[in-house]
Amino acid sequence: VQLQASGGGLVQAGGSLRLSCVASGFTLDYYAIGWFRQAPGKEREGHSFLSSSSGSTYYADSVKGRFTISRDNAKNTVYLQMNSLKPEDTAVYYCAAGRAITYYSGGYNLIDPEYWGQGTQVTVSS
Repeated sequence: VQLQASGGGLVQAGGSLRLSCVASGFTLDYYAIGWFRQAPGKEREGHSFLSSSSGSTYYADSVKGRFTISRDNAKNTVYLQMNSLKPEDTAVYYCAAGRAITYYSGGYNLIDPEYWGQGTQVTVSS
């Protein structure tokens, strides 16, 4: 039972990347999904979320309008399309599956994250 994240790499500012998060051993569409990132010396930031029921999406202000989270249930995979990348997007990106999405004053987060992917490095050069 695991989540496998992939698709990271080195890209120039303004470029695009698509991250994938493949689930094995469980059905991903029963879960709310979140993409998180952590840059060196910084706290982990949750930035893109997809609910399990309504399919609603939620984004942090830092990525809104540039990132898109989506799900392909047939492939048991969640994607993160990242456009107009900036150097400040450089981080290790993680996907996670949890019970639901919650809103708090700082933004969104997953409730009871049960599975975490191993992380994929995204580096954006200026």
